[in-house]
Amino acid sequence: MRAAVVRQPSGPFEIEQVRDPEPAAGEILVQVAACGVCHTDLHVHDGSVPFPFPCVLGHEVSGKIAAVGDGVVDLRVGDRVAAGFIMPCGSCRLCVAGREELCERFFAHNRLNGTLYDGRTRLYDADGGPLAMYSMGGLGELAVMPELAAARIPAGLPLADSAIFGCAMLTAYGAAHHVAALQPGESVAVVGAGGVGISLVQVARALGAAQVIAVDLAADKLAAAQRAGAGAVVDASAVDPVAAVRELTDGRGADVVFEAIGLPATFRQATEMAADGGRCTMIGIAPAGRLGEVEITRLVRRKLQILGSFGGRPRTDLAELMRMTLAGLLDPTAAIGRRFSLDQVDEAYGLLARGEIVGRAIVEM
Repeated sequence: MRAAVVRQPSGPFEIEQVRDPEPAAGEILVQVAACGVCHTDLHVHDGSVPFPFPCVLGHEVSGKIAAVGDGVVDLRVGDRVAAGFIMPCGSCRLCVAGREELCERFFAHNRLNGTLYDGRTRLYDADGGPLAMYSMGGLGELAVMPELAAARIPAGLPLADSAIFGCAMLTAYGAAHHVAALQPGESVAVVGAGGVGISLVQVARALGAAQVIAVDLAADKLAAAQRAGAGAVVDASAVDPVAAVRELTDGRGADVVFEAIGLPATFRQATEMAADGGRCTMIGIAPAGRLGEVEITRLVRRKLQILGSFGGRPRTDLAELMRMTLAGLLDPTAAIGRRFSLDQVDEAYGLLARGEIVGRAIVEM
């Protein structure tokens, strides 16, 4: 098959012939229809998040099942599926407790070593050299993943566009529902109107937020946030974003603030936008070792909550996101701003790094 391989930190995404992968027990082989272009891949690509090289990135996919390994229970060859970037093992302490977004085997094997849970990768180059997998290594024509990472796509939903359920939408839903416990009637500020931010706007509206404010520096991204359902936008290049959010919320601040960038400055701004007793839910990934600041006295006296959120729970949340979409509450297609071919992967990530992608881009195979 063909796949986009990165051989060294900050190196190009080169299209190579890679050996066709095969699923082991409990795994499925998916013929990839589309893979999302996510900013988290850039942190791995430039080495700011430690990960082995050479590797195949891409962690947000949809496609059709081409083969299944022994012991696969629910999915069948030919099923259309979307796959979450978190790939739960289903058996570790946290998976059993229903906290699969913190799956111990996922972090110990995949995120540290680029393998699946038997300690082996499923990807090898034409010479037989191993290629590390970031999640399922979705920037290729075929991808192997645990069955528990994937959910069947209902009839009526587009195959390629459903890729973004696996990270952008899953991350947004996990943050809003599981972590922030967003309640109907609450006010929300979303700092960062990229792929995840646009998804957060949609999810917050779907969960009943009374007011959704999007904050960004780019006019085109703010316009996209408005199209996604933001009732107000703040251009942080022109005004003080903290003061603007407070003004839009009658001086109180937002009940829930989502930070979807991962910068120290926006981390602090998010805490200052929150209302008394507010929840600051931090989603943006930063380079390893980067710190965020918060004013200690305000944190204590105003009883702020600072909450970290990493993805969602594929075994339940993917199906719920698809149900919400069929009900007309979400629109993944509206979040997709650009489409690329596999041969254009290097261009796609270059545009993403320069902030020139509005919404979520996908690579269609």
